[in-house]
Amino acid sequence: MFDKVVIVGVGLIGGSFALGLKAAGAVREIVGLERSSEALARARQLGIVDAVSTDPQEALHGADLVLLAAPVAQTAGILASLLPWLEPHTIVTDAGSTKSDVVASARAVLQERIHQFVPGHPIAGRESNGPDAAIPDLYRGKKAVLTPLPENPPASVDKVAAAWRACGAIIHTLTPGEHDKVFAAVSHLPHLLAYALVDDIANKPHADLLFQYAASGFRDFTRIAGSSPEMWRDISLANRDALLGELDAYLAQLNGLRARLADADAAGLEAVYGNAQRARRAWIEAIETFETPPSPDQESGK
Repeated sequence: MFDKVVIVGVGLIGGSFALGLKAAGAVREIVGLERSSEALARARQLGIVDAVSTDPQEALHGADLVLLAAPVAQTAGILASLLPWLEPHTIVTDAGSTKSDVVASARAVLQERIHQFVPGHPIAGRESNGPDAAIPDLYRGKKAVLTPLPENPPASVDKVAAAWRACGAIIHTLTPGEHDKVFAAVSHLPHLLAYALVDDIANKPHADLLFQYAASGFRDFTRIAGSSPEMWRDISLANRDALLGELDAYLAQLNGLRARLADADAAGLEAVYGNAQRARRAWIEAIETFETPPSPDQESGK
């Protein structure tokens, strides 16, 4: 499918994309382009990439596809470094968790070459980071959201979609604005809440005692607080307006729960808990029904 793919950022997201393509036999060569020579060396050692480079000119020569798998605040700087060496046939995509800011950066840098940039966001992750966290099946059965631009040729969008499908992902399409509103609610706010809870516990004078008795419920609720602080700082600020709206709505919900608790309103508390339980069960059933990983025959088009 691809002769040469360049991964800018060979950590969990970029590394798993590389391993997924390799496992599918969908690429001849993968080159890692990274600011960290240590990360490059480790990615090469683990077989995530076939070659490494810190030189965009060298890395981009003959590239069919470039994936930006770096914090979203770095998008403009990375694209500016790539632009002089970006060949006309090369497609650039990204894996950023926000899209409106990424698109704005891409338009500012690429200008008349914006048609070469197809924005994307795989909905998958782990709490660990770096090349050692990369796994070949991270995207299997998971959504990959593309937010195509009016300037994108359909063939370019199809190629990016094909790359994610090769990794086992299920393609969805949104506009950049729709994407950011949706993920402010179901991804960015949960991360903010998890970080806030762990930080609150850690700052208490008896934190050691509290963590000693924290069990599976606390671990499950706060798992995502193990994610990259740098990445989530950038995501929070990039999607600030939508995230503030969701945070205000959540604060109102908490105030409502506090009032019910203060009033010993058992029926009111149970009503909220029951609605949440039903909604979560329906969501889990929908995932199990509609997001079954594709079979080998489906992946090969048979």
